Amino acid sequence: MKHTLLSLFFIAGVISSNAQVQNHAKWNFAVEKISDKQLQVVLNVTLDSGWHIYSSQMEDGGPQKTIVSVEPGKSFKVAEKTTEFGKLIEKYDSSFNITLRYYPHQAVFKEVIDVTDTSAFTLKGNVSYMLCTDEVCLPPEENEFTINVPAISQISIANTNAATTTIQPANLSEKQKPLSQHSYLYIFIAGSLAGLAALLTPCVFPMIPMTVSFFTKRSKTRAQGLRNAFTYALSIVAIYVLLGFGVSKIFGIDALNSLSTNVWFNLIFFVLLLVFAASFFGAFEITLSSSFVNKVDSRSGKGGLIGIFFMAFTLALVSFSCTGPIVGTLLFESAATGSIGGPLWGMIGFSSALALPFGLFAAFPGWLNSLPKSGGWLNSVKVSLGFLELALALKFLSNADLVVQANILTRELFLVLWIIIFALWGFYLLGKIKFAHDSEVNYLSIPRLSLIILVFSFTLYLVPGLWGAPLKLISGFPPPDFYSEWKHNNVTANSSASDASSATNEHCPNGLNCFHDYVEGMAYAKKVNKPVLLDFTGWACVNCRKMENLVWTDPLIDAKLRNDVVLISLYVDDKRPLPDAEKTTKTLGDKTYNIKTIGSKWSYFQASKFNINSQPYYVMLDTTGNTLSISEGYSPNISTYNKFLEEGIQQFAKKGE
Repeated sequence: MKHTLLSLFFIAGVISSNAQVQNHAKWNFAVEKISDKQLQVVLNVTLDSGWHIYSSQMEDGGPQKTIVSVEPGKSFKVAEKTTEFGKLIEKYDSSFNITLRYYPHQAVFKEVIDVTDTSAFTLKGNVSYMLCTDEVCLPPEENEFTINVPAISQISIANTNAATTTIQPANLSEKQKPLSQHSYLYIFIAGSLAGLAALLTPCVFPMIPMTVSFFTKRSKTRAQGLRNAFTYALSIVAIYVLLGFGVSKIFGIDALNSLSTNVWFNLIFFVLLLVFAASFFGAFEITLSSSFVNKVDSRSGKGGLIGIFFMAFTLALVSFSCTGPIVGTLLFESAATGSIGGPLWGMIGFSSALALPFGLFAAFPGWLNSLPKSGGWLNSVKVSLGFLELALALKFLSNADLVVQANILTRELFLVLWIIIFALWGFYLLGKIKFAHDSEVNYLSIPRLSLIILVFSFTLYLVPGLWGAPLKLISGFPPPDFYSEWKHNNVTANSSASDASSATNEHCPNGLNCFHDYVEGMAYAKKVNKPVLLDFTGWACVNCRKMENLVWTDPLIDAKLRNDVVLISLYVDDKRPLPDAEKTTKTLGDKTYNIKTIGSKWSYFQASKFNINSQPYYVMLDTTGNTLSISEGYSPNISTYNKFLEEGIQQFAKKGE
């Protein structure tokens, strides 16, 4: 990034008039109650894409750092210097010869005030700051704010009161934490593997030599044949990518993430996967209308790019009985990320793997001779996919069971069913189990034997999980270790995640003690004088389970969680109802929260206090609710997470000195 003095003066002198017109920062001012004697002024800023704002804790001699000033008042006095949080970026700049510290997308600045008069009062102040992109900076700006603070007795702890200001709150959808490149890469790889699996089904595999032969025969030159075949492959990619884009647009990005924790949607998808599995086992064929398929196929006879595109469309329709269940499962899994990039990258991976052989075999027709002949092995692939669909179906049933806390599909029962499914798959591959369309297995090929060894090894790997083994290889798929039949039976029937008065290990991973109520947890932290690890999690959150199984079990992390912090785990998808007195409706930005369940209460709390609604999300707090370090999301890197905890613990120790 080049923040030169020349660019600063250029922007200030040449486009200063434009800077006054364009408002790249949207501020929201509010107050939060810490106790009956303390409030904190909260300044939340959301920036347009590409812009960033500088930290209040940065060396002098560079761009304008953010400065918050609260005017003195008779009813209060400023207690602490400005604290801040957000995704902080630190980068050395040779032009200024200092390390720049700035926040892209969003940031929150807080000022704690000691209240001397608990009656209503008016609070005034201002914030001065500078906005920059990687290339240019705008002149420093200053925003004044006025907040009408009601009587302290009328403010609830941890509830945000809207400010009296002409600046509108930012749209919450702009504050969602984007998926990391790691997540998109995972989705792309999963899509590619699904595409390879679909390629080896009886509906698709025989089409390779037929299609390539068709293109090479109708083309006058080899170059034309190559061009037509690769156009055909690209058309396949375009069709499936458009499908992924359509799913995102139809459902909407926010709705997709909500669907992943919706009880009825998970139950419906569980039933659909059972139907898909039955189809793969040969009970029936899932097909589209023959008249529709024939109508599309008739258009493929046209010349040029249009005819080639409709040939690709025909392939997608004809192979629907094999690819439909795979595409449906992949779309749901990727769409549940809540980002349009999920379905798009999933379909790019799937369609690329599906289309690549058509292009390669067209370029090298001699390779067709090396392809295995169609036969019974294709049906074996299809049946194998049926076993995988059956196992995956249990994940969606588990999601529904977890969010309503029905305690039906506990961890032990889930693992028993998986052990049976994968054992049956292994015996099927051995030829001991046969379905309607299977051929005789006269001998075992090397690939088949390798798969048998892999399936039985995985089956045996699952067995120790029945007695508490962590099973890190499948972390996130089975219910968490504390959602156990024998542990549940030892919990007092009247216990609740929302009424704990002391730390408990109910619904806490790895045998840790934790709280499931923010106020109770903060009171306990103040009593024992320890920092708080606030854990926003979810019952249906796969990445939450991965963090708990892969990162929290590390000895260094585990020791800190047990001895150095107070853990507060808040489940944002807990569907148990709140008492009638606590049910309410809240508005945040342009989004309305109907707070009727425990999960919706904590979901609103996360969005209103930390301006983000993704899980997992971890925040280190002191005993008054102030942040101690930069918050963390899903980051399965033990050293990074350990550094995050250490920084918070050290900052807490410094405050106590």
